[in-house]
Amino acid sequence: MTSRVAAGRWSAVARAAGLLGSDGVPRPTIFAQMTALASRTGSINLGQGYPDAGGPHAVLERAVEAIRSGQNQYAPGPGIAELRRAIAEHQRRHRGIDLDPDTEVLVTTGATEAIAAAVLALTEPGDEVVTLEPFYDSYAAVIALAGAERRTVALHPPDATTTRWHLDPDEIRAAVGPRTRLILLNTPHNPTGAVLAPAELEVIAAVAIEHDVLVVTDEVYEHLVYDDARHIPIATLPGMAERTLTVSSAGKTFSVTGWKIGWACGPARLVNAVTAVKQFLTYTSGAPFQPAIALALGLDDAVAALRRSLQDRRDTLCTGLREAGFDVVVPQGTYFVIADAAAVGARNAAVFCEELPARAGVVAIPVTAFTTPGGEAAGALATHVRFAFCRSADDIALACERLARARWA
Repeated sequence: MTSRVAAGRWSAVARAAGLLGSDGVPRPTIFAQMTALASRTGSINLGQGYPDAGGPHAVLERAVEAIRSGQNQYAPGPGIAELRRAIAEHQRRHRGIDLDPDTEVLVTTGATEAIAAAVLALTEPGDEVVTLEPFYDSYAAVIALAGAERRTVALHPPDATTTRWHLDPDEIRAAVGPRTRLILLNTPHNPTGAVLAPAELEVIAAVAIEHDVLVVTDEVYEHLVYDDARHIPIATLPGMAERTLTVSSAGKTFSVTGWKIGWACGPARLVNAVTAVKQFLTYTSGAPFQPAIALALGLDDAVAALRRSLQDRRDTLCTGLREAGFDVVVPQGTYFVIADAAAVGARNAAVFCEELPARAGVVAIPVTAFTTPGGEAAGALATHVRFAFCRSADDIALACERLARARWA
């Protein structure tokens, strides 16, 4: 029985996600590991990206109203019509994208399910899927689950030519070949906080069109961009609307990550394919939360207020990390900061993060958790650490004080 279990698909998934231990037993995700560490040590958790405040009051009350009025059974598989219309209107108002809410919008159990269903629906075993690296950990897992193969394009840290994380156009072109079926894009990007520039998106679009490749774009941080950065959906570029499936969710935008309400939008043929898979994953979920998110998608002022608050917390954390001795790249988007801990003596980010609670009472995530184990990016980012600034302003300030007092020798 043991050998048959070990031969299951789970082992390939765990290996792809870097979670298969030397004993053949899968480990918890890095988020579960570090959150447990924060709990055990009483540390400030700047590791996992979940806010410690709820969403807009009106949105929370709408969910309560839905529960009390009996909206607690299965929602329609594609999502309630009210939410699908709100998503379509959001895309029209913010992105200039016109969608048919009945055929081009699918409500999912968060963006993670949307991405999983898309990869399972749109690839076959042996196909190649191109992702940026570092990458959100579920990407590697679901590509392995589909039996596809992953190729990566490095997001490079700032260098002598630029102050931002950036792509090499030649590396984009080299990564896409005859077996490529899908480019899985993420901008604004987790974990680096990069917002892809128009020129970078244009290269990706040109390559996708040249090779007749589909694009699935993860845009869950679409509203969390700062300073003069601007999020441009790749679906708005010439020739891309017909080959792009856009994924987003409410969790990050409205600080309701536990509700798990996401969506996938695009051409009806792609949405139909994803729906065919999604109906055998969760089928449907979040019935009382769906009308609440339909309301939330019209609250542009609340989103702007959250963005301003997060930018203030970003600036506080970046300043505190620099004062503590870290090298910091100020993120253009998301709610994560990447800091190079080599400047405070780190040689291995995973070890550094395991020791950080004892040294400073703070928890962070090693960026190597978002890379291919043993790969080139894992080496290049071996001392880089991700901190989340979606916690309260008081927690951010206290974390900075603790880091400033820490001994790094």
